[in-house]
Amino acid sequence: MEQFGHDYARLCAAAGAAPQEAVLRRLREHDGARGRLDLAAQSLSLQTCSALGRLLHGAAPLAALALGDCGLSEEGALLLHGLCSNTTVKSLDLKGNNLRSMGAEALGKLLRQNKSIRSLTLEWNSLGMWEEGFSFFCQGLRANNALQRLDLRNNQINHQGAGELAVALTHNTSLQKLDLRWNNIGLLGGRALLSCLHSNKTLKRLELAGNNVPGDILKAVEQALDHNQDREVILSEAQNQVNILSKEVLSLKDEKNKQFMDFVDTVDKQKEERARSEKMSAARVSQLQEALDEQYSIMNSLKTKLQMTEAALALSEQKVRNLGELLNAMKQEQNCVAECHVRELQQQKQESADREGRLLHDLSAASEKNLLLRNQVDELERKCKVQQDQLFQVKQDLTNTTAELKLRAVEAEERLETEKRRYKQSLEDMESLRIKEVKMGFLQHPGFSLSLELGQVKAAALTERGQAEEELIKVRSQARLEEQQRLEHLEEKLRLMTESRDEAQNCCLKQKEMVAEAQAKAKQLSLYADGLKRRLDELQQDLDSKEEEKVTELNKVKLELQEQIGHLEAERTAQDGLREKIAALERQLKALSSNHREALLDKEGEISLLLEKLRMKEAEISRVREEEAQRASFLQNAIMAYVQGSPLGTHSSRK
Repeated sequence: MEQFGHDYARLCAAAGAAPQEAVLRRLREHDGARGRLDLAAQSLSLQTCSALGRLLHGAAPLAALALGDCGLSEEGALLLHGLCSNTTVKSLDLKGNNLRSMGAEALGKLLRQNKSIRSLTLEWNSLGMWEEGFSFFCQGLRANNALQRLDLRNNQINHQGAGELAVALTHNTSLQKLDLRWNNIGLLGGRALLSCLHSNKTLKRLELAGNNVPGDILKAVEQALDHNQDREVILSEAQNQVNILSKEVLSLKDEKNKQFMDFVDTVDKQKEERARSEKMSAARVSQLQEALDEQYSIMNSLKTKLQMTEAALALSEQKVRNLGELLNAMKQEQNCVAECHVRELQQQKQESADREGRLLHDLSAASEKNLLLRNQVDELERKCKVQQDQLFQVKQDLTNTTAELKLRAVEAEERLETEKRRYKQSLEDMESLRIKEVKMGFLQHPGFSLSLELGQVKAAALTERGQAEEELIKVRSQARLEEQQRLEHLEEKLRLMTESRDEAQNCCLKQKEMVAEAQAKAKQLSLYADGLKRRLDELQQDLDSKEEEKVTELNKVKLELQEQIGHLEAERTAQDGLREKIAALERQLKALSSNHREALLDKEGEISLLLEKLRMKEAEISRVREEEAQRASFLQNAIMAYVQGSPLGTHSSRK
């Protein structure tokens, strides 16, 4: 409130006047919590009133202003002009200020423009003495719709002022308490005020004591005020009931809306769950369909690989047959060569026998040539030594060839052992891969590794066959060369001496050994071919077992698919159940909405009944008012007739 005092001092200084110390002290002592400024019994100057009027303009920090007994006559107009635009002052006390015509006009302007003052105290101001000013005040009261309490005690209001007040009260709809005690209203003013109460429904209290108003009029006024109070009570009760009913209706609507929203939320959640389940089922069906397609593709690839393996097996069997035919042809050729050698040896034996006979004949005939023959024998002995050396070299060559053949046989056996170990290792790898695939749950093609192994076996068989053919070709070439050399040596030996026959026999024995070795090799090759056949049989058995496993796995997959289809059907039945539940919930929602509508209709019916009762009460009140008005008119007529018939009435009529 210090700022308010500074502003007051500043405005006084601007007007060229000194601020009043009492006013400054009251401004400093102002209770800001209650918002009340008490300047009662302070003589306010014109400059102070103008400064306060400027300070109270707008939203001043005041709720109550007490200016009683301040001696405001014409100076109060300046202060009241400042209050016209004030929006915070609720209570104004102007008791005992001797306000005159200008003050009444200022009060009328204040009531016309101010919308915040609820209580106005104008006791001891003699406003009724100035008819024009009081009429202007009544016009302001007529236009005001905010004032609730008005104190006009001891203002010398006559019956004319009461009539103007009655006209203002007929249009005022906010004033609830009016104090007119100790004025000069009289009978006519009381009648005017009584007549205005028929149209004014808000005035609850009217004080008319000390105004020379008859008792019946006072009673009529009290009855009218009681009617207003009853009407106000009934209206307040009806309004309370309407408010209670509206609150109940709003609460019911809120509850129904909440229930409806909860139901809608549950339905939306169920729909979302249903859509989610449908999406999951669709995704699951698509996954199962993809798995089926993959299984079908795997089956088709397995079938194609089986066909390829069968074709490869057929080719390998055909190759084995061809190798068998080649072996048979080789055996036949070897037999033919052996027979030819035997025939040649027999011929050579016969020729040697003939030659021996001839030589014996020649020896008996040519004893003379003994010396020559001895010389020849010496030469032949030398030749024999040379031939023995050659035979020794041939034996060494044979030993070397046999050693080479043995080495080759050992290498072939080592190759066979390595191939066997490799095949066992591949089988172990296949078994480990198959175990891993079974553990991981994937369906890989089992025939791929078998096809690889078959290819490896075929490659090994082809390489071994090529090696065997090369060795056979080498053996044939070596045999042919050796046969040619042996034939040449045999011819030379048969020509020279009998020792060549022994050499030929040795050569025959060697050839027989070579044939035996070739037969042994042929047997080994046949045994190797039998081993390959057994391996092919084992591979076929493995393929059959893999096919059986594949069939079992396919059956398992079919069973799983059937189980999944059963689960999907169960989910579909569950979805149908959910749909039925949703339909039941929708039916329940419809039933609830119908019940809600029926409840609303019932509440509306009850409201209409209450309104009808209210109308009946108002009609009854209007009827009572009419009866009271008729009684008052009868009483007034009787009083007038009595007054006119009395000597007081004749005297007044003469005047």
